[in-house]
Amino acid sequence: MNTIDTKAAEPQDARIDYRTEPSQYRHWQLACAGEVATLTLDIDADGGIRPGYKLKLNSYDLGVDIELHDALQRIRFEHPEVRIVVLRSGKPKIFCSGANIPMLGLSTHAWLVNFCKFSNETRNAIEDASAHSGLKFIAACQGTAAGGGYELALACDEIVLVDDGNSAVSLPEVPLLGVLPGSGGLTRMTDKRRVRRDHADIFCTLAEGVRGARAKAWRLVDEVVRAQAFDAHISERAAVLARGSDRPAGAEGVALPRLGRTDDATGYRYGFVDVALDESARTARITVRAPATVSARSAAEIAAEGANWWPLRMARELDDAILMLRTKHLELGLWVLATEGDGDVVLDIDATLEANRDDWFVRETIGMLRRTLARLDVSSRSLYALVEPGSCFAGTLLEIALAADRSYMLDAPGQPNAIALSTMNFGALPMINGRSRIAARFYEEAEPIATARTRIGEKLAPGDALALGLVTAAPDDLDWRDEVRIALEERAALSPDALTGLEANLRFGVFETMNTRIFGRLSAWENWIYNRPNAVGETGALKRFGSGKKAQFDWKRV
Repeated sequence: MNTIDTKAAEPQDARIDYRTEPSQYRHWQLACAGEVATLTLDIDADGGIRPGYKLKLNSYDLGVDIELHDALQRIRFEHPEVRIVVLRSGKPKIFCSGANIPMLGLSTHAWLVNFCKFSNETRNAIEDASAHSGLKFIAACQGTAAGGGYELALACDEIVLVDDGNSAVSLPEVPLLGVLPGSGGLTRMTDKRRVRRDHADIFCTLAEGVRGARAKAWRLVDEVVRAQAFDAHISERAAVLARGSDRPAGAEGVALPRLGRTDDATGYRYGFVDVALDESARTARITVRAPATVSARSAAEIAAEGANWWPLRMARELDDAILMLRTKHLELGLWVLATEGDGDVVLDIDATLEANRDDWFVRETIGMLRRTLARLDVSSRSLYALVEPGSCFAGTLLEIALAADRSYMLDAPGQPNAIALSTMNFGALPMINGRSRIAARFYEEAEPIATARTRIGEKLAPGDALALGLVTAAPDDLDWRDEVRIALEERAALSPDALTGLEANLRFGVFETMNTRIFGRLSAWENWIYNRPNAVGETGALKRFGSGKKAQFDWKRV
């Protein structure tokens, strides 16, 4: 398992595309029957997204998670009648054995980190659907769930393990690989399932895992059921959980067509999102455009537009752009965020979102906006917003500027330039710490938040925006060009490792949640461990795994 260098990775990365649909799946099967959707994991061992390894024992790579991400989106939008999602395996005696170990050994450090982050976001999407969309998830483990496979189960509302004397749940990363569970396993055990610390300590150092009654007693699973009664139990639990859902049984779903995207050496172009790449400056400029007019106001008109409705289409395009930049443009460490269009149109669309938020499709669209903006928040890139004449940083699109590490707003006589707040800025689109970006910005201090709320709907000139604390700086037209240029050049010249740590520490302030702990603490520790020789050195556990040779550790604690 030789580590490939970055140059060797580039041609393989060209195969990556986050756009897919069920007819193209190689690893998942999606079947919807009334209120129950079944997602069956039956991984094609020869279907790795990159060459050099086989996906044995229902082990997964990025391609498997891309399909899962797509399937979850389709259940949300195309199948509003679904209330319960059952995850199960198509292979006997194994639910999922986790991330493919040869794939990990063949990957660059950057690939590993991006893979783990996307896996975390996909599992977070399961919990987001449970919290906001009326969907509940059952992990039907008719075989062993190990490593990332158990982490997938942990994201579900209930875990049912077959009682056959062999099947177990396990997180064997520490004893077998010298690393940590990379998709939130440690945090979900403590924060979500409240597994006692000493039990968790034993469990995470026990390579073979825990089975049967002990797994239930330790809260690692919700139920252990004999094979003969397993399917009946899953059906019973599905019926019980479905009764608590408000998903509309008779609604017509909204099809999600493949996103249109034009790629070339200069960037990516979508309907409402453009990405311009500047390799020499190590920056990418992401521009989001508002529509020319408001085309739908009622729930019926919105449904008629379907996936072309601007809030949904823009969110899907921005989401894809973020993922493409993360995966394929590692050296572009600074993303410049811009908007174009009429802010009044965006405010009008926000009013439509607010007025129709009880409609299932509008609710799901708000959810898509929420998850896309959260993906921006946790991206390990510097984010600078530039507010210039012709921008439309208003309401929902103002969230892009509020997500930025810094925002610069031109204050030039005779050049109207404004931002605007809407009700969407005060809780509808929270960060992963559960706070709105306004609340997080001011550490939930009541006075600045209340003052900002009184200005909803107003066009805030640079002086007003600066006084309210909504932008970082408002240079005049004499200083604008040089100040922005220097800010961009200085940022791009700093250590990318130090900036990643800086940004991750500052963006979420003092508020901790399970998700911030997963992306912050766990990801930071995992990042460090994946660089250590005890894991990835020539005699490290990850390199020696499967070779028949025992790992040799440097025993010094640091």
